This record gives sequence, C-alpha cells and structure tokens, in this order.
Amino acid sequence: MSNEKNRNNLKKIAYAGVLAALVFVGTELHIPTAIGHINLGDLVILVSSYILGPFAFVPAAIGSTLADLLAGYPQYAVATFIIKGVMGFVAGALLKRNKEGKTSLGRKLSASFVAEIIMIAGYFAFESLPFMYGVTAALGSVIPNGIQASAAIVGAVPLMYVKLFDRYQLSQNSEISKKKAVVSQ
Repeated sequence: MSNEKNRNNLKKIAYAGVLAALVFVGTELHIPTAIGHINLGDLVILVSSYILGPFAFVPAAIGSTLADLLAGYPQYAVATFIIKGVMGFVAGALLKRNKEGKTSLGRKLSASFVAEIIMIAGYFAFESLPFMYGVTAALGSVIPNGIQASAAIVGAVPLMYVKLFDRYQLSQNSEISKKKAVVSQ
C-alpha cells in the first residue's frame, strides 16, 4: 500500500513538472497590454486543477512565476506565485468528483469562475498598492484580466471532458477505485 502511495506521489510530482512547463508556455503565448499581458496560462492552470486537484498549486505557481520573470515582470513574481498558486489550489479543491468519479458541468464552471475571480481580484489588489500603480491605474487591468479569465474558462471547461485527462486524475482515482472494490465484494 505504501508503495502505491509513493508511486502516486511520484506521478503527481512528474505531472506537476510537465504542467508547470505547459503553464509557462501558455503564459508566454501572450498579448501585451498597457500593464501586463493577456495569456493562455490560466487555461492550463484550470486543466491542471482538474487533473491534480489542490496539488495544482505547484504547477500554477511555478509556471506562472517563471513566465513573469522571463517576460521582464520581476515585480510581479511574488504576487503571481501566490495568486496563481491559490487559483490552482482552490479550483482543484472545488473540482471534486462524485462516487462514479465524475465532475458535473456546474462544478467545472463554478470552480473555474471562482479561480478566475481570485486572479482578477488578486492582481487588482496587488496593482492597487501604492508602490505599484494605485487604484485608478489598477482598474485598467480588470477588463484585460476579465478577457483572459473568460478565454481560460471557455477553453478549459471543454478540455475537462477529454477522456485522456480522466486517466491522469490522481487526487481521487485511487479513493474511488477502493470504494468500488469494497462495494463489489
């Protein structure tokens, strides 16, 4: 049993590494705006949350922060680590599966929406700080962040129906299969 748990932990770490790289690439594919950029990294974070559950904090935080550093936004590094990590964690926690191992469309949409509200509110709060841009200028990022959030939800929710991703869901698969085995006995 402990061997299976170790194997699952290693898989989680490996998937997190690959997903962090994909978050990085998705974030680097961006459209510059006056303050920041609109990117596809959130789409990957939402799919990562579906696959990894709350452990999606890791690829979300690491991939997004590395992208900010390489894109020339080091002043965002700490905020991005926290905001994107919390996004991944919360979405992953909300994307719980039912007894059959499924997640409803409503749960997928609400988890994605909550995660994107965290992103919009988090960056607004950070950019509102006196050493950043102030409240008035920070308001200018709300619409571009809203567009990014909308694109992420529209792209990620259909991807959550890809059967291949169901195979890689780690957070609850072993628990569900144990319950099925107990019921079938």
